[in-house]
Amino acid sequence: MRPKCRPCITRPVTGLLTAAVLVATGGCSTASSPTPRSEPPGRAVQAAPRWTAAWGTSMQRAVPDAPDEEPNWSEEGFDDQTVRQVVRVSTGGSALRFRLSNAYGSKPLKIAGAVVARSDGGAKTKPGSTRPLTFGGSRATTIPAGRDAVSEPVPLTVVNLEKLAVSLRFAGPTGPATFHRFTTATSYRADGDQLAAVGSGAYTASVRSWYYLSAVDVQVRSARSRDAVLVFGDSMIDGVGAGPGAEGRFSDKLAERLAGAGRPSGVVNAGIAGGRLLTDSPCSGERAAVRFERELEQRPGVRTALVHLGANDLAVAMPGDPCAADGPRPTLRQLTDGHRSLVKLAHSRGVRAVGMTVVPVRGAVFPFTDSAGDRLRRQLNDWIRDSGVYDAVLDADRVLEDPARPGRPSPSYVSEDGLHPNDTGYFAVASAVGLGLL
Repeated sequence: MRPKCRPCITRPVTGLLTAAVLVATGGCSTASSPTPRSEPPGRAVQAAPRWTAAWGTSMQRAVPDAPDEEPNWSEEGFDDQTVRQVVRVSTGGSALRFRLSNAYGSKPLKIAGAVVARSDGGAKTKPGSTRPLTFGGSRATTIPAGRDAVSEPVPLTVVNLEKLAVSLRFAGPTGPATFHRFTTATSYRADGDQLAAVGSGAYTASVRSWYYLSAVDVQVRSARSRDAVLVFGDSMIDGVGAGPGAEGRFSDKLAERLAGAGRPSGVVNAGIAGGRLLTDSPCSGERAAVRFERELEQRPGVRTALVHLGANDLAVAMPGDPCAADGPRPTLRQLTDGHRSLVKLAHSRGVRAVGMTVVPVRGAVFPFTDSAGDRLRRQLNDWIRDSGVYDAVLDADRVLEDPARPGRPSPSYVSEDGLHPNDTGYFAVASAVGLGLL
């Protein structure tokens, strides 16, 4: 069972959903809202190459195993080891570049080498596909504490939804690692230098977290290439409840729909389980506005952002939970002001903001919120639907709610914790998005 973390729930998206679920808000006509970019008439024009986000994850500081209820390597870090991480790009391109993050490191991060290869399942790679990553012409690099490094372009053509294996070599001790806690993918660790290994034999340890790798961008040249979508929020965005290795998160299903419709686009998952709208968390990072501004700055080509946040701000702290929120529960006005600030940040960068309603929470098998918290959730959802602040609303609450039990998720759509969607639930929410408005 995945960790019983406080979920970050979604809000309704106006203009992106189909039929009764999707409603366009008045925000689309405001002066601060971005003007949708249209395709040029006539035949496609050859465009200059440009970078667009194709995969990403939000970075977090190291945390102990206990909050996760499963092991992670973040506190111990790495020493004379190679870490191989498998990611799936949402859209293809003619070249790649990679962002490595030491945002929460306590000292400079020394990377002795890094490579990318086509994944062949598990920790295996396809023979002949390995390419080195270079930084300033060197295969080794040192990233100062609190900083990131972006690789030089890697000449490897990839297709939509292709899986890549990115391997990082650490010759000496790294200290606590900047990482991402919850994933549905598996990362692998080997002793010594195993960058060139094609087989999986040396990779004897594995976890479901990502380390230091925060972004993969692809180079595209077609004038018809779509702009990227940033999916931002809490555990509902992060994919808690989705099956391991099945690419079953909301962002995964949305990327598949776009590719299947002949409109492949970058879809970047910037969810952090336990993330909050208004306050920082010792386990789940900074408050939403701080994180959102950084994500918008670092993800090239993002034109639309889907936002799902607020549930964790309404959560009831469980005794002994090191990730529990401090202070009084926020008011509805504080929650709506928090959402307004996110929309303002998006519009300041010409990005369309889509709000997602907070999903039903009353079915959780562990204490999550009380009746007052659920009442605030429903009031917040009404505001997201009706205020017109968001350019569009995706009503995840109505997609997932059990019609026979208001406030509770449908048993067909919920995972074993009674709170987060399962693969079917995430697919249902992704299916509700009207692709024509992305």
